[in-house]
Amino acid sequence: MTEPNRQGEPVGPVQRADASVLRLGATRGTPPLPRAQVCETHTAVVLFIGNRAYKLKKPVALTFLDYTTVAARRAACEREVVLNRRFAPDVYLGVGDFRSPDTDVAEPVVVMRRMPDERRLSRLVREGAAVDDALRAVARLLATHHASAPRSREVDEQGTRDALSSRWEASFTQVRTLSDGGTAPDGVAETERLVRRYLVGRERLFSTRIEEGRVLDGHGDLLAEDIFCLDDGPRVLDCLEFDDSLRHVDGLDDAAFLAMDLEQLGAPEAAAHFLAEYTEYSGDPAPPSLRHHYVAYRAFVRAKVSLIQAHQGAPGAEAASHRLMTTALRHLRASAVGLTLVGGLPGSGKSTLSGALADRLGVTLLSSDRLRKELAGIPAEQSAAAAYGEGLYSPEWTNKTYAALLDRASVLLSRGESVVLDASWSNPEQREAALRMAERTHADLVALHCRVPGETTAVRLATRAPGASDADLDVATAMAATEPPWPEAVAVDTSGSLEAAVVQALAAIRPHTAEGAPVFRRPHMEPD
Repeated sequence: MTEPNRQGEPVGPVQRADASVLRLGATRGTPPLPRAQVCETHTAVVLFIGNRAYKLKKPVALTFLDYTTVAARRAACEREVVLNRRFAPDVYLGVGDFRSPDTDVAEPVVVMRRMPDERRLSRLVREGAAVDDALRAVARLLATHHASAPRSREVDEQGTRDALSSRWEASFTQVRTLSDGGTAPDGVAETERLVRRYLVGRERLFSTRIEEGRVLDGHGDLLAEDIFCLDDGPRVLDCLEFDDSLRHVDGLDDAAFLAMDLEQLGAPEAAAHFLAEYTEYSGDPAPPSLRHHYVAYRAFVRAKVSLIQAHQGAPGAEAASHRLMTTALRHLRASAVGLTLVGGLPGSGKSTLSGALADRLGVTLLSSDRLRKELAGIPAEQSAAAAYGEGLYSPEWTNKTYAALLDRASVLLSRGESVVLDASWSNPEQREAALRMAERTHADLVALHCRVPGETTAVRLATRAPGASDADLDVATAMAATEPPWPEAVAVDTSGSLEAAVVQALAAIRPHTAEGAPVFRRPHMEPD
């Protein structure tokens, strides 16, 4: 056998090694070399000898690859080295040859530095080791590669909303085919509904991702098992090399693969930490909904693979498939794009509750009081007090304000941003307009009606500091006299503690929040 140098050129013969020598050390008193091992996958055999690892491609033909000729296996080895040197240049040493005494044909082999098994990220996570610093380093490495990764029209095609939808639909079909009698496993029907609802209203989001250069030639198979946390930085191995299109992904999708894997290892906090670090290093403005959606996609694909393995008799595969499908469903519920109307009379606590909800959910807050003054060209804190229905509070100004409020919310919702709208919502026509807008953007609408006793309103309005709202007790009294019923809204008692009101509101907005999906937060903000 010959071993390549760093450029992939053979440098000379490699001596055969005896396994017992490798275990005990070549000479007395020297540290023992790592134990010789053999690992096998459905497409390759990996020999671990001394400080090297040698990967041979099996001569197999599968639906997604054909390695039945030496030329095809050599091309695959060369491609694997080129692609993986992007992430671990000092690990992938090149392509060498195995030569058998029985034939003159040289079998190509990928030659690598052998990584210390005790430094595998998956092992560290299972052992409960502190991995935050390691995950930060992996996030930095991934973001650095993504910044310079190839981009092209061909790559962009895989990042469209329709391309992602096609991949989801293909997986749905495969899962139903694999299931007994064609009946989908528990949760798949809801998964399908949530996926389609998210994607149908988010074409602008995916178009923007492509315009921003977020779709690229990435890793494609980022597993904790293939990441080694060394003292001088991480080494990320085994990118997906047999199908280029499967590596053409949104960078966030690439990162979501590892987040999903960390969750399956029982480390959801580490998963959320890794995605937060990747987002910071990459400067990615993606909404939390997209992060959840990509984690769900990765979990569902893995669930499909586990289901295939279960049909092949692999022990534990059926349970793994169920666990992964549950993970996918949790994240899809968390990814649902929502429009929350928080209404009520002046002094009802609606603005306080709106701000608390936006903070808790990590979503965008839009306020009618602030927007009204922005449209008028005056600072939010400047008084524009007037009698009920007059000045900036005339029907014309109010209609203009609500129209602008819904227009801004529509843009945000189409980009995957959930929104809280703080306004009185005392006009049924404005409520109907909000409902129609939510339907157009395929967003889940929840209406909350803040209620307090009249004496509480009076005390609050008499003691509150000047702010964006100009309403006083007279205005509140006039509005209360004409306020129509709002039967479709969830009544929220805001006369007690803020936390109690938030709990009531969250129960209506996100009934599944407590089911275990990590919360991907973003500070709320009002767009310029």
